[in-house]
Amino acid sequence: MLLMLVSLLCCVPAATACLQCDRKIKLLIEDFTLSAPTINDQIEIKKIRDHAYVTYRETSRQRKGVIDTTTLYRARTEYQSEMNRFLNTEHTGYVTFEAIQMLAMGRKILEKHLDIFIRDGLCPNKCGLLKRRVMDCSSCRYKIYICPSPSGQQDCGELPVQAEEGGQAVLNCFLPWHLLLLGAPEYHYSWAHGVPGTEKLNESDFKALVVTDDSSVVLNQLLVDEQGTYRCSLQGQDGTVFYRVTFPLAVAPLPDQTHRPVVPPPSLPRGDDYSPSRLTADLLVPVVAMVTALSLAASVGLAVVLGMMMSQRRAAEQPRRRTEGRNTHSTV
Repeated sequence: MLLMLVSLLCCVPAATACLQCDRKIKLLIEDFTLSAPTINDQIEIKKIRDHAYVTYRETSRQRKGVIDTTTLYRARTEYQSEMNRFLNTEHTGYVTFEAIQMLAMGRKILEKHLDIFIRDGLCPNKCGLLKRRVMDCSSCRYKIYICPSPSGQQDCGELPVQAEEGGQAVLNCFLPWHLLLLGAPEYHYSWAHGVPGTEKLNESDFKALVVTDDSSVVLNQLLVDEQGTYRCSLQGQDGTVFYRVTFPLAVAPLPDQTHRPVVPPPSLPRGDDYSPSRLTADLLVPVVAMVTALSLAASVGLAVVLGMMMSQRRAAEQPRRRTEGRNTHSTV
């Protein structure tokens, strides 16, 4: 019975090789082993598990045999969920057969995740050199995996840029796989003066501009003399070039500004009646007359008001004087 189960385990594809590297999966299998009803069952399950791990490590070499932390997390999460559901269901009572079922359960899950990782995630660089950190499924240790450029060169072509005089240009050479590079690579920007594409450039023609952690630079207030061939090179601390791209920058001069002729105002008809001095005098006469009339009216009105006030005051003082005179005669 044990030999038959071991032969079944050998048919499990290499995709499951990396699960034994995950601590949570190992603990889950260990718990399943210890939950066996007898000591003999536990011994048999351990033999199946150990042989499965050996088979996984051997067959993983036929595939890439590596995995990144993100893919391992996705596969482990899905596999752990399936294992928990398997352990919570009723079984036939054949513990060894249940062990082989549990260990082989992740076949399709891991095939799905690893196939996607190997096809799209392991070496996503379509050009340039990628050195990244992955886990070795055989040793369960991290190592450096090198993805060479498919073209064999780090040069990734040209990205033409056009701008106007006085405007700005943005040079950005970032690609998502740059985040996978080990170390702290930096972007080196340089440029060669001249109209792009008019002559062949050598390495000595490029002058250094800036070294930065940012993948993009912004050129403001451009001048025509600043056009040329700009280059971005992603380099490691040891000078290794991982990626390079050039930006042929063409700066269009502003068009010449044409001055419109100044149109003089229409001339006034000839004659004294329309001369500026005559118009000013004609306007001042009614204004002065109006101001004078208003001043006279105000003066007359003020005199009338003051006269009425004086009359009322005198009328009020006469009865008072008569009363005072009577009081004087009575006293005498």
